[in-house]
Amino acid sequence: MLTKRKKLSKKEIKEDKLITAYYKAYNFAEENRNRLLTYAGALVVIVLVVIFFINNRNKNNDEAGVQLALIMNSYDSGNYLEAIEGRAGTKLTGLKKIVDKYGSTENGEIAKIYLANAYEYLGKTDDAFKYYDSYSGSNKLFKATALAGEAGYESFKKNYEKAGDLYKKAGHVSSDNVLNPEYLLNAGINYMKVGKNAEAKELFDKIKKDYTNSAAMREVERYSIQLE
Repeated sequence: MLTKRKKLSKKEIKEDKLITAYYKAYNFAEENRNRLLTYAGALVVIVLVVIFFINNRNKNNDEAGVQLALIMNSYDSGNYLEAIEGRAGTKLTGLKKIVDKYGSTENGEIAKIYLANAYEYLGKTDDAFKYYDSYSGSNKLFKATALAGEAGYESFKKNYEKAGDLYKKAGHVSSDNVLNPEYLLNAGINYMKVGKNAEAKELFDKIKKDYTNSAAMREVERYSIQLE
């Protein structure tokens, strides 16, 4: 004769499910021991590679910063050729070499902007554009400088609408940039050259409203008259 089956409590049902899940997990681990060990080993290797990459990147960034600081004296004194090439037989490494070696670091990205500026000052606009265009650092002020550098190049090539777009973009990268009114003024001037007067007026009006004490404000009135 069959005995009446005891009804399990909720607690007992929960415990029974936990025990079942435990044994399922245990059996899976036993059956797949080698595979799991392989995955664990691979994960450790990946973690070590990431740690090495981060440490190496930080070291490279520090080295780029030291070399950049040393060569900035040449740049600030207007010796742009030496700033680009460095000085043979000394610790002065040129901006070009710094960029070539450390261009993927934050300080290497900053070196790109100074390198582009140096080429610009020497009239080597194609070389300047190359480095402005390649900037991908996180600093907003340098990002705006890079965009303005590209804009100046496009304006030089008479691609005025594209220059206007780039100057406008430069003027909106960061609200703290003191060069914003200058960028917006240049954007408006380039737009005027291709008949985009409405866009130019909008930018001039923004300068009148938001940058009343800027040097660009003194120029705006002169160009605004031409739009009437």
